[in-house]
Amino acid sequence: MSSFNHFSRGAMAAVFAALIPLSTAQLTTSCNPMNGSQFPCPANTGLCKTTALVTDFSSGDDVDSKWVVADGTTLKYTSDGADFTISDRYQAPTIETDFYIFYGRVSVAMKSSPGQGIVSSVTLASDVLDEIDWEFLGGNNSMVHSDYFGKGNGTVSDREGDHAVTTPVDVWHTYTIDWTEKKIDWIIDGVTVRTLDATDALGGANFPQTPAKIRMGTWAGGDPEKSYWTRLWAGGNTTYSEEAGMPWTMTVKDVSITNYNPAESYSYTDTTGDSSSIAKTGTACK
Repeated sequence: MSSFNHFSRGAMAAVFAALIPLSTAQLTTSCNPMNGSQFPCPANTGLCKTTALVTDFSSGDDVDSKWVVADGTTLKYTSDGADFTISDRYQAPTIETDFYIFYGRVSVAMKSSPGQGIVSSVTLASDVLDEIDWEFLGGNNSMVHSDYFGKGNGTVSDREGDHAVTTPVDVWHTYTIDWTEKKIDWIIDGVTVRTLDATDALGGANFPQTPAKIRMGTWAGGDPEKSYWTRLWAGGNTTYSEEAGMPWTMTVKDVSITNYNPAESYSYTDTTGDSSSIAKTGTACK
C-alpha cells in the first residue's frame, strides 16, 4: 500500500495549491470567452425546461439523447444503471450533457469506483473554466471530496472539502450540488455537508457563475505518466492488473438536473467571465 494514502487531500491542497491546479488538468474548452483572440464564442445550448430532467440509466442504453458519450467510452447498462469501467490503461469513460445550465440543482445516485489512483467524478464545468465537483478516490472507501474553481483559478487553498460517507464504493448514495448566484450547497442523501457563500470565494471573483455542462466519469489519476503531485493527490500509483482489482467500475443509477435559469441558449457579451455578461435567448420554456 502506497504511503500516499496517509495524506488527506485537504492537507495536501494547502501545501501544493500553488504548484498544480489538480482538477483543472482534466478540463478543456474549445472556445474560452475570456480569451480575446477567441471571443465571441458560439452560444451555449441551454436546458430549456422548467422542471427537472431525469435520466434513469437503469432502464437501458440510449435512455436520453441529451447525453454525449466521449470518444473511447463504452458504457454497460444493467438493472443497476450505467457502468463506467476501466479495464485497460488509458481508458477514461466519460459522458456529458449536450446542454448547459445557468445555476441549478444536479443529483446523482451512484456508487463510486474502487482502485488505487482511480478517480470518479461528477463535475459542472463552464467554458471559462468555472467548475464545481464531487470527487471520489478509489483507494479511500469512506470519503468524498467537494471542490470548486472560478475561471480556472486553482491557487486558493480552501477550495476543497473532505466529507465522510459510508462505503461509497459499495453503497448507493445520492450526491447533490445546489448552485445559485448566492451560494453552493453540496448535499449527501438529503443532508447538506458543505455550503460556500459567493462572497467567501475571493469576494465573489472565484465563485462559479457561468453556464455549465454536467460531466461524469472515471480516470486514472495514479497513472505512471501523471505528475508526481497528481498521483499523490489521487491516492497513489495505479497498477493495471487483476491482482490490483482491475477492472474498476463506477455505476450511475439516475441523474436529475434542474436549470434555475432555463433558456434556449446563453451567450457571453464580453470577456469578463462574470455572470453579468451572460445574455439569455429563448426563455419561454416549459
